[in-house]
Amino acid sequence: MPVLRYVYVLSLVVWLGGMVVLGALVAPTTFQVLQAADPESGRVLAGEVFGAMVARFHVLSYGAGALLLASLLAIAVLGPRPRHFAVRVGLIVGMLAVSAYSGFVVLSDIEQVQREAGTLPSRLPADDARRQAFDRLHELSERLMMVNMAAALVLLAWETRE
Repeated sequence: MPVLRYVYVLSLVVWLGGMVVLGALVAPTTFQVLQAADPESGRVLAGEVFGAMVARFHVLSYGAGALLLASLLAIAVLGPRPRHFAVRVGLIVGMLAVSAYSGFVVLSDIEQVQREAGTLPSRLPADDARRQAFDRLHELSERLMMVNMAAALVLLAWETRE
């Protein structure tokens, strides 16, 4: 049983920690350093680098979410059910759904807008429909990650109480 709980907590920490590190450190640092190194094309390169990181992180989040769910279910089957078991399962399934939507739908829509723009969407005029679409998708992506971070924090809070 301790092994399953360890897998559960480790999966949660990897997922939550990855989201925090991407948003708080990787994104701002990548854009800051690459733009400073090359003001002309640094932002474009930073967007490509960060986009690749986010795509890879989504794969990691699917694995972490699957392990999180599997270990919680195994804990419930092999021992006493954890408190708020149904809510925890619902949160994990919801987090996986949000991550899948973000990874499969939102990221592909962002890539489509970037292809259509032929340039960095932020270089387009503010009233350009492609720039507005990109800005909406970017904001949606950020909000979806915040939803998952909030759900992960709730799960972590329950773990710290047990």
